[in-house]
Amino acid sequence: MADGFARLTGKPQCVIVHVDVGTQGLGAAVHNASCGRAPVLIFAGLSPYTIEGEARGSRTEYIHWIQDVPDQRQIVSQYCRYSGEIKTGKNVKQIVNRALQFATQDPQGPVYIVGAREAMEEDLEPYHLDQNVWSTVQPAALPSEGVEQIARHLVSAREPLLITGYSGRRAEATSELIRLADTVKGLRVLDTGGSDMCFPADHRASLGLRYGVNDYIKTADFILVVNCDVPWIPTQCKPKADAKIIHIDVDVLKQQMPVFYIPAIARYRADATVSIKQITTYLSTHEQHSRTLASEDFSTRWELLSQSYQQRLKTIAEEGSLPTSPDATFNTSILIAAVRKACPPDTIWCIEAVTQTAFVADQIQPKLPNSWINCGGGGLGWSGGAALGIKLASDAQEGGHGKGKFVCQIVGDGTYLFSVPGSVYWISERYKIPVLTIVLNNHGWNAPKKSLLLVHPHGEGSKVTNEELNISFRPTPDYAGIARAAGGGNIWAGRAGTVAELMDLLPKAVESVKNGTTAVLEAQLDGKEGKYGGGKAALVG
Repeated sequence: MADGFARLTGKPQCVIVHVDVGTQGLGAAVHNASCGRAPVLIFAGLSPYTIEGEARGSRTEYIHWIQDVPDQRQIVSQYCRYSGEIKTGKNVKQIVNRALQFATQDPQGPVYIVGAREAMEEDLEPYHLDQNVWSTVQPAALPSEGVEQIARHLVSAREPLLITGYSGRRAEATSELIRLADTVKGLRVLDTGGSDMCFPADHRASLGLRYGVNDYIKTADFILVVNCDVPWIPTQCKPKADAKIIHIDVDVLKQQMPVFYIPAIARYRADATVSIKQITTYLSTHEQHSRTLASEDFSTRWELLSQSYQQRLKTIAEEGSLPTSPDATFNTSILIAAVRKACPPDTIWCIEAVTQTAFVADQIQPKLPNSWINCGGGGLGWSGGAALGIKLASDAQEGGHGKGKFVCQIVGDGTYLFSVPGSVYWISERYKIPVLTIVLNNHGWNAPKKSLLLVHPHGEGSKVTNEELNISFRPTPDYAGIARAAGGGNIWAGRAGTVAELMDLLPKAVESVKNGTTAVLEAQLDGKEGKYGGGKAALVG
């Protein structure tokens, strides 16, 4: 929940856990906050370090010995931007402020502070800090020669491509990307799903969301990578040998990744919003570049870009068209097209669809900044709590409980189970946080099989069933029923396996959420037997 709230608002949230075991219980959540660049402050206690009553807070329980470990911070420190210890109450405010500086400094992420009970029990004289002197580092700009270099390549390239992944956290960056795409007619923009929607799907330059695989990566002669962790997957798709690549990032060397490199001719540690604004302004005011960009050649590219964009939209629409037979089954594309039409236009989408993400993105076609938030990490189960946090954040932004935007969580069946739905939907009901959950039931974990086939397409694993691979969910859980039980019977619950069932239940689920009650709709992809859903509209990297 703290992660989701922090991502939507940009304001750091605090999580308090119990010593080493509580820290371990955070598990994948810390990984997700780190990869998703969510500013979260985690505070955990330490077992008391005195035994015989030498200080107030000394050990009083059996568990204080069992939970005393050599280095508690090491459990999560490699995922954190900072880890520290409160050793005395006399500078507790300074330690917290230092941690928050790291959490809110790009690349944002989790920070971790510990403190033993003796320090927490210390008597203090009240003291004041001037919070104005604890600001974060101001965003960095490109050097002038970098601006000139990038502008020159954008103008001279025949097939320029911009790849981004995290720039959309700030709406201003999305606006600047639109300005750049409008200036360099023919520039294409690929979103790699770092966490937030970075470029609107209704712009002709948009290539949608893909995880490191797209044909334009192979043909581009100039690629500008902006705030992106995985612009392409070289074993599946990579730029041509003579493509010129420049990388702009707040973490351009990816300091928390032991292995990372792309063949860039230049790298700049700089802020996305500031950098893109610099480039567009330079192009617009440079006499020669402006004249070139206004030429007939670029007008032709603009028209061709529109044609290819319209063709892509046509394919997506065909994939999402509803079958005429009410007894027909539906796949992910058909389902999400219907969900998009049923939900309000300004819905915030909380996505953890794993192998189905590109199909979901194609049909949702997110257009508004901060309207699409996906995990960004690899720790499954993020979206349950995140959806609740996003809803709380939206309510806070819009003036109070129930005043925020409609929130829809789209989640795979395995991921739904990882999200601890018993806790998620109890919290939803207890605190009246209404969200719509769509569970994509394809009867198992398809991600492991996909990974296997990418390495061994004709191996033994390709010849056996999902049951034999132990990735099948049979018997299939009653996903919506789990939520209803957790909410004391008050959660709306439904299951759809045919077009008729979907069109009957989906409006009821949406209406339930609008009326203040969470709804969970299990969508049985390709019917009650289920199988891997999707279509030809997307290639998923």
